[in-house]
Amino acid sequence: MNWIFDLDNTLHNASRHAFPVIDAAMTEWLKIHLNLNHDAANQIRQEYWRRYGATMLGLRKHHQHLNPHHFLAACHPLQQLKQQLHPMPRLKSTLAQLPGKKYLFTNGPLQYAEMMLFELGISQYFSGIAAIDTVKLQPKPFSSSYRAMLRQFRLQAKQCIMVEDSVDNLLTAKRLGMRTVWLRPSNRNHPAADMVIQQLHQLVK
Repeated sequence: MNWIFDLDNTLHNASRHAFPVIDAAMTEWLKIHLNLNHDAANQIRQEYWRRYGATMLGLRKHHQHLNPHHFLAACHPLQQLKQQLHPMPRLKSTLAQLPGKKYLFTNGPLQYAEMMLFELGISQYFSGIAAIDTVKLQPKPFSSSYRAMLRQFRLQAKQCIMVEDSVDNLLTAKRLGMRTVWLRPSNRNHPAADMVIQQLHQLVK
């Protein structure tokens, strides 16, 4: 069996440090490159995220002169992001005990994903990384992103278990034939989730 892990708020608590840093960097980048004030830049960041599922997709649609790779790099300031790490409880022991190969599938860029795995001390547990810039800039939950990930790892969906904090991302995984695990604070179920866990280390059970 192959485990497909999300990164942010699955392997580490991104809401405590990473997401605020990334959001602030996005707003600053939009402010500079679209010549906006802070409030207008922040509003566009949020609006594109709501309308398209990712701010970058809004940029690609409405501002085609801007370089999405430059945007991704600027919005993931690695030195600042690694100043605080908040790994999920028993992260290393959980990954060590799970049988089968493990892969990372994230909407973040590859450099960010590699840095986070290294800083969390878990790089050795992963056989590959599918990031937004390895799947033709198509983020989850678009099915084209999942198919690109499966091609990259040379896997079939039915061979995979996907572990995610986002039920929207699990919906696509389920439709493609993966088994799914939803990591969430409560035990409320959803048709997209074959299993619901409150802590990552519950996977071992």
